[in-house]
Amino acid sequence: MDYGVLMVTIGLLTALGLVVAYSTTTTWSVVAEDSTVWSSAVRQTIYVILGLIVMWLAMKLPLDWVRRFSPLLMVVSIILLIAVLIVGTGAEEVGSQSWLRLGPVSFQPSELARVAIAIWGAHYLAGCTAPGKNLHVRQWVFLGVSFITCVLIMSQGDFGMTATTVLIVVALLFFTGMSWVWIAAGGGLAVFLLAVLLIFGSGYRAERISTYMDALTGHFDETRTSAFQTYQGFLSLGDGGLLGLGLGQSRAKWYYLPEAKNDFVFAVIGEELGLWGGIIVIGLFAVLAVYGFRTAMRNTKPFMALMSATLVAGIVFQAFFNIGYVIGMFPVTGVQLPLLSSGGTATVITLGALGLVVSCARHEPEAISSMQYNGFPTIDRLLRLPEPSPNDGMLGARRATLPSEEQLEKRRERGSVAQRPAGTRPRRPRPHERASTSALRHDFHPVERKRPSDGRQERPYTTERYRAHGRDSRRTR
Repeated sequence: MDYGVLMVTIGLLTALGLVVAYSTTTTWSVVAEDSTVWSSAVRQTIYVILGLIVMWLAMKLPLDWVRRFSPLLMVVSIILLIAVLIVGTGAEEVGSQSWLRLGPVSFQPSELARVAIAIWGAHYLAGCTAPGKNLHVRQWVFLGVSFITCVLIMSQGDFGMTATTVLIVVALLFFTGMSWVWIAAGGGLAVFLLAVLLIFGSGYRAERISTYMDALTGHFDETRTSAFQTYQGFLSLGDGGLLGLGLGQSRAKWYYLPEAKNDFVFAVIGEELGLWGGIIVIGLFAVLAVYGFRTAMRNTKPFMALMSATLVAGIVFQAFFNIGYVIGMFPVTGVQLPLLSSGGTATVITLGALGLVVSCARHEPEAISSMQYNGFPTIDRLLRLPEPSPNDGMLGARRATLPSEEQLEKRRERGSVAQRPAGTRPRRPRPHERASTSALRHDFHPVERKRPSDGRQERPYTTERYRAHGRDSRRTR
């Protein structure tokens, strides 16, 4: 099942992130924090444990609750974004005022806002499938709330987080069927605003663009100032070669690369594990993308499909941007590598978001059918996860009511329910009999289909039906 592959992929990325944290934070702990060698690594381990607990809670949480409280989550995230900008409450780190400090604990509200807008947007736009709902009006309302959120994040000076939030918004609008014309127009407007920001904004953003253009041509005239990290990242990747120097043997982490544990952690991975290590990391994110989007395509409930696809798109976009600017494809934006860069807020919220994606994968029709036929998987019993219900995630929609035991008994007495011999299992549905019509884009633009001439009701020509047709064409006739 998809959610098994997702859990294995998430586990591998999390474990690799811990190994990299123990390798890259030793120098930082001694030089920058004036602490013991393992203090930062132990702190990152605590963050990962907290993130895994949040992920477990997200997998246990009924998706109806997620839908019900998503507007409150969106309101709280906007309030926190405003609180960061108030003098005396926000704290500045690495050139952006995007942190809230509560004693020794610091929190980045923009990380929460990025996930909140994906969850609330999926809830708000999923209601458009009901009759009488105006999809385009809701899309513009969602776009207005997203614009306010992006402006608040941009006011903190965090351009990388703003860019990834914009991509999440675009992905969600695309999944709900918005025309490419409007998306292209919005992209052109965003590029124009970016150009204005670079011309009239802070000088360090213009320096990053200039450094990026120099990197494309191979000129590093400012290797000790604005281009220092980019140049050192290239050197680290070059030193790694094909097989790498070995775990813990990086030279860049000895403060040649100041952000070795955060922004440029992929350069350290390439130095210690070589080209093959970098390919493995990219491959893990590719697997996460494939199975995450497949979860969305297989889900028949619009909310689950939209939420899982948007959350996965946000994480994959973030990884794509981080790896891109480390290897010189994009300007340096300060976006971290999910699950691999050190950080508390990002690790906890990313694992929580992935927990929701895994929960959506458990609610696939095929997954529910498999659990009913084969029983609960071992990992579900160990984690004490609840049995997925076909009605989860259908808040405010028509629910598929299942008959109670008393109703089934009355039907058996009337003879309307066939008696199954004792000790036998129900027949497992064949692939072409399973409900697998995707809720992405398809349900938001229903197309009138002509019925067959013999009066039969036409079933959607899904992937499973196509495969069944290839095996035995008589099954679909």
